[in-house]
Amino acid sequence: MSKIIERIPLPSPTPGTRRELTLHRYGEAGARPKAYLQGSLHADETPGMLTLCHLVDRLDGAAAGRIRGEIVVVPAANPIGMSQALLGNHLGRYEAASGGNFNRGFFSLAPRAIELLEGRLGADPEANKQAVRAALAQALDEVPATGELAALRKILMGQAIDADIVLDCHCDLEALMHLYLGSDLWPDGRDLAAQIGSAATLLAIEAGDNPFDEIFSATWHRLAAHFGSERPIPPGALSATIEYRGQADVDDAVAAGDADNLYRFLARRGLIDDEAGPLPELATEARPLEATALLHAPVPGIVVYRKRLGDAVSAGELIAEIVDPMADRPNAARVPVVSETDGFLLSRLVQKFARRGAVVGKVCGERPLPSRRGTLLED
Repeated sequence: MSKIIERIPLPSPTPGTRRELTLHRYGEAGARPKAYLQGSLHADETPGMLTLCHLVDRLDGAAAGRIRGEIVVVPAANPIGMSQALLGNHLGRYEAASGGNFNRGFFSLAPRAIELLEGRLGADPEANKQAVRAALAQALDEVPATGELAALRKILMGQAIDADIVLDCHCDLEALMHLYLGSDLWPDGRDLAAQIGSAATLLAIEAGDNPFDEIFSATWHRLAAHFGSERPIPPGALSATIEYRGQADVDDAVAAGDADNLYRFLARRGLIDDEAGPLPELATEARPLEATALLHAPVPGIVVYRKRLGDAVSAGELIAEIVDPMADRPNAARVPVVSETDGFLLSRLVQKFARRGAVVGKVCGERPLPSRRGTLLED
């Protein structure tokens, strides 16, 4: 098989409307290893979408005989979010009908999988892996999904449920390239971080609220913890979220380079019979997600940054000032935003205006912070 383009319709939410997903399939169905890549689950985050469009071009050139496993690419994973706009502004992070974040609330399969796996696991990790994949597929098949968003989630999960590599391509507001990864997937994911040029790799077993990538990492961790060492369950997939810099970083040359890096990563992992080339040096060692400080605006106003992306900062150092444009002397009415930790500035706002309490930046540190407990992701 060289390539198949598949279009999967979503259930119509209202009369006269219809949306569909487009999937690019390479290699033989069921071949190993399998990689699943999707872009723009947050539909207004377009850098990853363009990167996967370029990757499709690269894979099209390799399809005639070079694909050694199975590769599924979905450049635009959220046709619902792509269609949403209000007064000229694209609204792709939340579903307008429910207010739900498109990358939260994916179905929790572990409880049902545990029921299905009782009495079926032994001492062979590889046999257990196959049993877990079958149980998760059955658990997903049993999930009712009548609405459009639920159907979208079920379709996406179904495409990735048996993959060895799952890459969910997003972007931040204004940021350096970075990577979210399960703690137990490091250092296995070291080659991915190095190849894509990640400035930061942020590790957590569960960041909270069931984002897409954790369905294929944290779920396996929960199952392994439940069944214990006598019935060992290895990680099911290298599942990661790649943050392709910021929303404004949409550039053909940059995206083509990012696609080349994904192609080399897939070749190195045995999915493509092609030269991967030398592995680039890793920019920084992985760090716990709990060590990344969120900078909150103490007051509303204009955000004036004093640090650029990548700048090294110390705890207590000034990162930005908030200007109150309605004060008697606006430039004198500045409130500082300081770093909670030593590290470097990873992300900033695109629109330099903030409401009180808004996150205006992230500082990537090395030591877990007392303030970072529970759900670690912003909504």
